[in-house]
Amino acid sequence: MNTKLASSTFLCIALTGCAIHQTVRPVEQFEDKQVCIVESPSVRAGFLDAYKRALVAKGYVVKQLPQSASLVECPITSTYTATWRWDLAIYMAYAEITVYNNGKPIGKATYDARRGGGNMSKFIDADKKISELTNQLFPGGTGS
Repeated sequence: MNTKLASSTFLCIALTGCAIHQTVRPVEQFEDKQVCIVESPSVRAGFLDAYKRALVAKGYVVKQLPQSASLVECPITSTYTATWRWDLAIYMAYAEITVYNNGKPIGKATYDARRGGGNMSKFIDADKKISELTNQLFPGGTGS
């Protein structure tokens, strides 16, 4: 009986250490239909492509800015970062998208599977996850 209790306790502790977290603080509706994205060359190009597609699907016009661009170069600007890891396969371990209005943060989406450990849900389709984060971050789209 004690062995079953010990095994169950160990399993519960092990699984809580395998958490995947996602938090989104959506942007408020804004008038501008253009979103400028500051390029992050250290992130896989596919991330930026997926993010741009998701914004266009919501009705936004996307302008890509160089890494050196200022957050106030456009009224609505966005930055992003993401990392991938290997564990049986390559997977997106972390992603963060931040949106600024005239340089002030107005929304943020974070996906964090860095403590995913044995949790097999970490093996997601990165394009779909980026689209999901974008949809949650910009819930109303352009309103058109």
